[in-house]
Amino acid sequence: MGKFQERIQNLIRIEEIVLGLEEDESILAERIVGILGISKGEIVDYVVAKKAVDSRKKEKIVFVYSVDVEIQNPEAYFAKTSAMIKGKVKRHRIRLHQPYHYKIKIAGLKEGEIRPVVIGSGPSGLFAGLVLARAGLKPIIIERGKTMRERVTDVKKFQSTGELNVESNVQFGEGGAGTFSDGKLYTVIDDPRKKFIFEELVQAGASSDIMIEAQPHIGTDKLREVVKNIRQKIVRLGGEVRFETLLTDIEIANDKIVHAILSKGEKLAVEELILATGHSARETFAMLYKKGLQMEAKPFSIGLRIEHTAEMINQAQYGEFFAHPKLKTARYKLVAHSEKNRPVYTFCMCPGGYVMAASSENGGVVTNGMSEYAQDGQNSNSALLVNVLPADFATEHPLAGVEFQRTWERKAYEMGGSNFKAPAQLVGDFLQNKPSETMGEIVPSYGLGVTMTSLNECLPEYVLASLREALPILERKIKGFAHPQAVLTGVETRSSSPVKIVRDETLQSNVRGIYPTGEGSGYAGGIISAAIDGMRVAEMIIEKRLANK
Repeated sequence: MGKFQERIQNLIRIEEIVLGLEEDESILAERIVGILGISKGEIVDYVVAKKAVDSRKKEKIVFVYSVDVEIQNPEAYFAKTSAMIKGKVKRHRIRLHQPYHYKIKIAGLKEGEIRPVVIGSGPSGLFAGLVLARAGLKPIIIERGKTMRERVTDVKKFQSTGELNVESNVQFGEGGAGTFSDGKLYTVIDDPRKKFIFEELVQAGASSDIMIEAQPHIGTDKLREVVKNIRQKIVRLGGEVRFETLLTDIEIANDKIVHAILSKGEKLAVEELILATGHSARETFAMLYKKGLQMEAKPFSIGLRIEHTAEMINQAQYGEFFAHPKLKTARYKLVAHSEKNRPVYTFCMCPGGYVMAASSENGGVVTNGMSEYAQDGQNSNSALLVNVLPADFATEHPLAGVEFQRTWERKAYEMGGSNFKAPAQLVGDFLQNKPSETMGEIVPSYGLGVTMTSLNECLPEYVLASLREALPILERKIKGFAHPQAVLTGVETRSSSPVKIVRDETLQSNVRGIYPTGEGSGYAGGIISAAIDGMRVAEMIIEKRLANK
């Protein structure tokens, strides 16, 4: 797709082309000819730009396509047939489309110049590092956790034995927290940088399907190799990645960072420090607060994981076509509003996935969701979340949200048995406000095992009340969502960062030279938005370097 778009200036984008389940993609050419009113010979080439499933009518599930069409002279075609095109816009939304090509300015690194430093190797840190490396600035990436291979070993050990490595887990290590959530790439952000990100992911080993799918995902199993390949590309371009190295302190002179102090005792000279720590870097937040960085407590969400069999969700979404070979494991995205309680929404839905033990501290239970590329697990799960606000926290301290998270993670740990088992309750029992004593027909996928109990002690009362009101509302949207034997597993507390590190229009904090970025600093909410934010910060540093040459 990339080479096709690079050789031309303008394409014709046609949206809303519908094919039935039994229709083959090969007939797209016929549809294009009919829509544009041209002969097949006038089409030079075409590619699928987007593909989505429309299952709103269960009796007639269809695929909806957007295509980019190359003809010899699209501008002349539009001028000649503008009346016809206008008549079809309402149905097909036909327009001229110019492919976007992301350009990185070359700044270069002169002898004696200080290299940019990136803290964290999640999507924000990786893509900031990649852009800086392609600009010739040879960034140094500091990662507290381990390499992907070692990290996967540590995570598997924790998932099976409960032996937690607090520096190498679902939250910390190469790739960041998103590595163990299946690599969901869908975002509502409309930013042209997305195309560059997707192209780099494909070059690194992701399926090319992510370029066209409406809800693309890489899969945790494939994402591990993709992340490693991006890191190796940064190194080939002159960058450096240091693992098992923690930022423990910074030195400031005249309100500007001058040194980063690392856990291995090294003092690193710094002019630009990109903070891409992720949302669970609690020790780093505390250190930076003590050093005077301006911070604010921010809203985030907490709740539970809800789990059904994948077949239940497939039947609810696809009806009689639930086993059709062309249809992938079904997903959903839901919200329930209330007049007396807080809104409830689903988040990080994992079709055919697993509920993960995602703790990064001893004495606390944290859950997350994960799917592999095939999405062929027995169950499907999603976070079921409620917003919490700084006013809900015990104090007005900027880090009060961190302590709020810890409080409920520790309660979940106790309710689960103080051994990293997770507390769980059947939806039917939860709605009747009675403890669950046994599992039902849905077997929880949480690897360390669950303790059937009441979840009343694991979350604030206003969150519990919101969830209890929301479940019947969500049942009306997806039949079986509030099935009495669906499983609720607690707790999900790390949906986003509880902290915002304030930055100005130059993307720097009040300590000059420090660039807070990504999800951990409060400026993103997923893999793609975090990667985009990291790129923006890298661009700012490149422009600054060029201006100073």
